[in-house]
Amino acid sequence: MSKQLNLNKRPISSKIGGLLFVLPSIITVIIFVYGLILWSVNVSLTNQNSGTKKETEYVGLKNYTDLITDERFTHSLGNLVKFTVVFILGTLVTGFIMALLLEKGIKGEGFFRSFYLYPMAISFIAMGTVFNWLLNSARDEEAGGLNLALQKIGLGFLQNDWYVSQNGAMFSMAIPAIWQMSGYVLALFLAGFRGIPDDMREAARVDGASEAQIYRHVLFPQLTPTLLTILIILGHISMKVFDLIIGINGKSYVTQVVAVYMWEATFDQRNYAKGTAIAIVLLIMIAIVVVPYLRYNSKQQAYR
Repeated sequence: MSKQLNLNKRPISSKIGGLLFVLPSIITVIIFVYGLILWSVNVSLTNQNSGTKKETEYVGLKNYTDLITDERFTHSLGNLVKFTVVFILGTLVTGFIMALLLEKGIKGEGFFRSFYLYPMAISFIAMGTVFNWLLNSARDEEAGGLNLALQKIGLGFLQNDWYVSQNGAMFSMAIPAIWQMSGYVLALFLAGFRGIPDDMREAARVDGASEAQIYRHVLFPQLTPTLLTILIILGHISMKVFDLIIGINGKSYVTQVVAVYMWEATFDQRNYAKGTAIAIVLLIMIAIVVVPYLRYNSKQQAYR
């Protein structure tokens, strides 16, 4: 009888022990994540600004409504949309093509995987400094970086203004980001391909399907969860991009995105209320992308 009582008590004690083990992490997250989010929301509802001597007062949603008519904010948002579209499409296509090339299993595959993944080891700020030179807009005799390379191989007509031009600035900004993240997308797609049982391919071949039909009707549909994961990861990376933009072109108006404008409003203009309002808008944008995926993922795990 006493043994049964001890057995019944063990699960309770283990749960308490587990809770005590993770309690410091829970408290830390509550204070430094959710607590600071609530604090930021509170500041965004005030007129807090170190540049004025006015007493801090609550102004409701005024800071948010002002952003709608703020030309700098709408410009930054437009730049972010351009960057996001080019970055996601370019990274997806490049990574998927590389995954297709390696999917069959070639000699030296390990070398190529490491070679393609290496750019991820470089920080955005370091890469931005390098691409600041590579994307130099100087031409002809003063050309440098890519423009000089194009000139040397007889393709001088392809020389570009890169990040200096208003029209193509954000497309140029996406080039180093695509170069860095394509290897990561390759790894995810390759893992998706390798996770598909060979039996499915063999069954399709027995049914008379060509290799192209196998990829189109058997393999590609199996990559849908992988594709969704990649879109979510790339989407949230692009939305909060900051260091890459700063590394290449600083806080220039031409390439300014939402995160850069948030920094400028908060630390340069000392307008804390406006800066936190921009931060909350950025947080909501990221949540709109990430939360549906988390819900979808939790439902998929529940079905399993």
